[in-house]
Amino acid sequence: MKDYQAPPQHLAGRVILVTGAGQGIGRAAALTFAAQGASIILAGRQVSKLEAAYDEIAAKGLPEAVIFPIDLNSAKEQDYANMAQSIYQQLGRLDGILHNAAHYDNLSPLEIQTMAQFEQMLRVNLTAPFALTKACLPLLQRAADASVIYTSTSAALTPTAYWGGHAISKHAAMHMMQIWTQELEKTAPHLRFNTVIPGAIQSPQRKKSHPGEVHEHLPTAESLMPIYQYLMGEDSKGVSGNTLIIN
Repeated sequence: MKDYQAPPQHLAGRVILVTGAGQGIGRAAALTFAAQGASIILAGRQVSKLEAAYDEIAAKGLPEAVIFPIDLNSAKEQDYANMAQSIYQQLGRLDGILHNAAHYDNLSPLEIQTMAQFEQMLRVNLTAPFALTKACLPLLQRAADASVIYTSTSAALTPTAYWGGHAISKHAAMHMMQIWTQELEKTAPHLRFNTVIPGAIQSPQRKKSHPGEVHEHLPTAESLMPIYQYLMGEDSKGVSGNTLIIN
């Protein structure tokens, strides 16, 4: 799938929500999806980074994006409901979500992680994707073809010392993805859920977890885009409940 070549404009007319769209994989995906004709909802906490992504999309003459600032650590259930309602009012549809936003503090043993740190990783990495998917589910079910993608981490696959709440929350999110798949496979067969584990790439999180690496020697976020394009477009119809490990 890393060699997948998307047909031109294969996301034309679609509306796709990307969390963590201001940097890393989220930004790369937002720009890639927009280049394939999609209208992008840029969601994240840092407005200046979302505005930079918006400006780049606009400068390329791509479909106009929408900025939706949201702090996934503090958002309440009503905030997600309001977000889904705004998407419907402004854009009339939703065809996909990329859950890419993540919170990660640093590598540390569980015994020194505070309850506040642990809860923040659970809220951003697990609770927020649940609440956002739930709020947007009526829109996704109404779409002719829809896709929800989770970006995870290799530490979620096998219990790994020092990854703490981040690995635990990401592992739980992988199970949640499969539960969504099983619960909706009969009533919404057009709606698919999958997880991507990128492996070592150039990203802000990787800089924090592996500060001694030569960052420039790692693959870029852009190198992952064929797999994200495949999963977000109709060529991946019937592909659901999978965890795809890259690099």
